[in-house]
Amino acid sequence: MPNAPTFILVHGAFANSFSFAPLQAELGLLGHRSVAVDLPGHGFEATFPAAYQAPQDFAALATEPGAIKGVTLADNAARVIEVLERAGRNGPTVLVGHSRGGATITAVANARPDLVDRLVYVSAWCAVDLNLGDYYAEPEMAEVDPTAFASSLLGNPAELGLLRTNFRTADPAALTAFKEAFAADLTDDEFRTFLNTFQPDENLDVGTDADRVQAATWGRVPHTYVRLDADASMPPAVQDRMIREADALTPDNPFDVHTLAGSHLRWLVHPGPAAAVLAGLVAD
Repeated sequence: MPNAPTFILVHGAFANSFSFAPLQAELGLLGHRSVAVDLPGHGFEATFPAAYQAPQDFAALATEPGAIKGVTLADNAARVIEVLERAGRNGPTVLVGHSRGGATITAVANARPDLVDRLVYVSAWCAVDLNLGDYYAEPEMAEVDPTAFASSLLGNPAELGLLRTNFRTADPAALTAFKEAFAADLTDDEFRTFLNTFQPDENLDVGTDADRVQAATWGRVPHTYVRLDADASMPPAVQDRMIREADALTPDNPFDVHTLAGSHLRWLVHPGPAAAVLAGLVAD
C-alpha cells in the first residue's frame, strides 16, 4: 500500500501497545495500516517484580528498582521519532496520542514537524498556556481527586525514581476509584481485563516550559482533538480548555474537533466509533 497513511499510536501512563489491539483490528478491517509504539520502559521493556505477583510483597515492592527510572519525555519523543522516520518511507503519518501520550506527541511535533502529517489527541494532554502538571490545580480539574489512588501507590517516588501503582490490588475501594476514574461505563469484567494490561511503573517526567506546544513547529502540523464526553480522569472542561488555548496560539490552524461518547478507556475497548473517526481523517 505505497503512499497510504500509517497511524502511529502512542499510549498513556502505565499503559503500553497492547491496549491498542482492538483499535488496530478495527483500523485493519477498514483497510488502514497502524503501528502501536511502546515508549521506553513499557511493554516488554517494563519491570514486573516478582513481588508484584500473588501473594504480593508490599515491602519489597516499595524498594524494588524499575527499568523506567530516569526515562524522560525526551526519551519518549526520540522513540516515536525513530518510528516516524521508518514509517514515513511508506507514506503519510498520522500520530495519535492518548492521555499522557499527548505530552509525547507534542514533544515530537515541536522537534520534528516534518515527520508528521497530522496529530490526533484523544482525550490527551496538550499543554499550551501551562506546564502539564499545573493544569491539575486549575478549576477544570476540580472534580478529579488527586488522592483517590493514594492507597494503591507503592514506595516513595523520589527514592524509587518512578511512580509505582498496584493495579493488581483486590481492595474494593481502590478498584472502585480506578473504575470511576477510567471506565465507569465498562462492565466489571471489561474493566478488570483492561486493568490487567497496565504495568506498575511510570516515569516521572511530564515536561517543562519547553515541552508546551510551540507555534513555530507544532503549529505547522494539522491537528485533531477527539473529546471523550464522559471522561472523569480528564474532564471535558480541561479538554476544551486546551483546545481553546491551542486555537488562540495558532488561529490559522485550529483544532479539528470530534466528540465520542464514553469514559477514558471505553474507546479502546469498543473501538468502532474511534476507528471510524480516524479513518475519516484520511479519507480521499
